[in-house]
Amino acid sequence: MVINKYKVSSGKGFDLDNYSTDPGPNPVYEKKDREDVLKLNREAIRTYQSRLYADGKAGILIIMQGMDGGGKDSAIRNVIGVNPQGVKVYNFRQPSSRELAHDYLWRVVPALPERGMIAIFNRSYYEDVLIVKVHELYKNLNILERCKGGDTIAKRYAQINNFEDYLWDNGILTIKIFLHLSKDEQRKRFLKRIDREDKNWKFSDNDLRERAYWDRYQEAYNAAIISTSTDNNPWWIVPADKKDYTHALISEIILEKLKEINPHYPPVTDEQRRVLTASRNTLVDELHNI
Repeated sequence: MVINKYKVSSGKGFDLDNYSTDPGPNPVYEKKDREDVLKLNREAIRTYQSRLYADGKAGILIIMQGMDGGGKDSAIRNVIGVNPQGVKVYNFRQPSSRELAHDYLWRVVPALPERGMIAIFNRSYYEDVLIVKVHELYKNLNILERCKGGDTIAKRYAQINNFEDYLWDNGILTIKIFLHLSKDEQRKRFLKRIDREDKNWKFSDNDLRERAYWDRYQEAYNAAIISTSTDNNPWWIVPADKKDYTHALISEIILEKLKEINPHYPPVTDEQRRVLTASRNTLVDELHNI
């Protein structure tokens, strides 16, 4: 499909600089069509999600990563128009002291989706090879010295690949979305958060402090995508400067993966059908006896 130009199944030859942060001259969806695409895809996602929940054979983990202001919250809000019974959203922020006392994957394991469910991670264990790499936070861990050497991040890439392979082998499909935002668009969104009273709560002076490390974060994302893109667990580099395009594209990616799983409602056995027929007759007779 045309959206596959945003898919990274192998880190070989990958360079984030080769991917645009906006739709570019030949977008998959023209501006006039994006709202309709999103609406149609949301309806289809809702149908497939209902089947996924009933089927109970596969789960989906959706990971949203990107710079502050990249639109993770709005993407989750606008794209995932499904039954909340079958979808759970988790926000992974700065780890607590209890979480830091465990291995870095410990806090995400309880949030993994059951088969039949969709889990959405707003940020994820990838923070442990992003902000942890940019600021070398692993050096300050209360852990054995042999566990915080210069090869710590490289080891974590391998551990993440093994972890995601483990999930794949247990029926959990991981969709990894990088919201590719330009530095100028981040500036505009930060100003909007400052200038609009209803957006003030979303802004922190820490956002500006992290913005100062922009280039180092781009390098960290580039390295993470190179090291953790695989056939079964690819990354999707989604342009994030135009939210209508971002949302339409993400909806297409999720829908494509649901179609690959192709869940079905469980078949009804002859015995179950007899029970259904008998139950229906009882309810109809009840009406006649009123």
